[in-house]
Amino acid sequence: MAAYVSMGEAHRRITEYLNRFSDAISYQDGKTLSRMISISSDSPLLLSLADALNTFQDANRVIRQAEKYSQYEDILGPVFRALQSYRLQNLVDSYAAFEKASNAFIQEFRNWDSAWGLEALYVLVYEIRVLAERADVELSSMGRSPEKLKGAGSFLMKAFGVLAGKGPKRVGALYVTCQLFKIYFKLGTVHLCRSVIRSIETAKIFDFEEFPVRDKVTYMYYTGRLEVYNEDFLAADQKLSYALSHCDARKGANIRMILKYLIPVKLSLSILPKDMLLEKFHLNEYRDVLLALKRGDLRLLRHALEQHEDRFLRSGVYLVLEKLELQVYQRLVKKIYLIQKQKDPTKAHQIKLEVIVKALKWLEIHMDVDEVECIMSILIYKNLMKGYFAHKSKVVVLSKQDPFPKLHGKPVN
Repeated sequence: MAAYVSMGEAHRRITEYLNRFSDAISYQDGKTLSRMISISSDSPLLLSLADALNTFQDANRVIRQAEKYSQYEDILGPVFRALQSYRLQNLVDSYAAFEKASNAFIQEFRNWDSAWGLEALYVLVYEIRVLAERADVELSSMGRSPEKLKGAGSFLMKAFGVLAGKGPKRVGALYVTCQLFKIYFKLGTVHLCRSVIRSIETAKIFDFEEFPVRDKVTYMYYTGRLEVYNEDFLAADQKLSYALSHCDARKGANIRMILKYLIPVKLSLSILPKDMLLEKFHLNEYRDVLLALKRGDLRLLRHALEQHEDRFLRSGVYLVLEKLELQVYQRLVKKIYLIQKQKDPTKAHQIKLEVIVKALKWLEIHMDVDEVECIMSILIYKNLMKGYFAHKSKVVVLSKQDPFPKLHGKPVN
């Protein structure tokens, strides 16, 4: 509920805000300027201003009273409207007004020679994304098409274009790129990431090492996720591992987000994480997957995938985990091989398909000999097992040297 503010007090608060806004630009104070446009932050300054704007209905007249304010009228007027609408929970109107303010801000930002305004631009870019997401929720609740986040993506591309130059402002390009990734992932249009990635990774004006660590971690996290979708697990491992090793150790939630994708990638490369890692970062959905790989327990793997299906599908790692079945088959056959080796070392390398059928039946996985033969053929073809078939006798004859090659961090062919 808005607090009562007298007309005189309202005028004083609006004038104070305008003075601080114009002084922040005059003195190139990016930190102060950023606080003044962060309308979703619920800061005391902006809450106080919102109450004043509710009382003093003609704030634009105050803006036009002095040249030091009026030169920024295209920014200030829409910011006031965006703030008022936001406080009234009219999020679609708030977004529309803030988008106008943002476009006017970008025009001013172009004219600033140094990078002092980057912090304010970061807040602007963040705010327009968040407001767009909330506006789309409001539009959906009214039965209308959610379109604001797509519009925010177009604005961010414009902001990226302003930063993609040879001057000092270019270090801000990666932050805008990461906000674009968040939009594209939210909209399910991840293919649009490619053009921005090409700009960052091939343009000679950018040196990746000069970007802030925070932005490099976020960039590697999202590009690593893209590589997971593309099933390029070596590239995904490299990028997600970079994100993990450079992530602030105090940011447990961020580390957990990275591990949600890095763990399936590592499992695909036959690199198994420790149980304590899963426990520390509350990733227990992977516990049974890990156990199934260790035991060669196909039933347990399928149970784990079924139990956490919704979570894995939302993360986009379900198919990655499903493909671990081949590694589980390999471990099952290896267990049979080791048991036979204890009983009769001279015949350990000869495994009857019927024995594998029985082992699977014990796990409540029902397959006939022909199906098992097909699985064994795939294991041999993908170099998870060395050997050949004695087809007439229905026996897998394993190589006597290294019958179960280790992946050594390489993906299954």
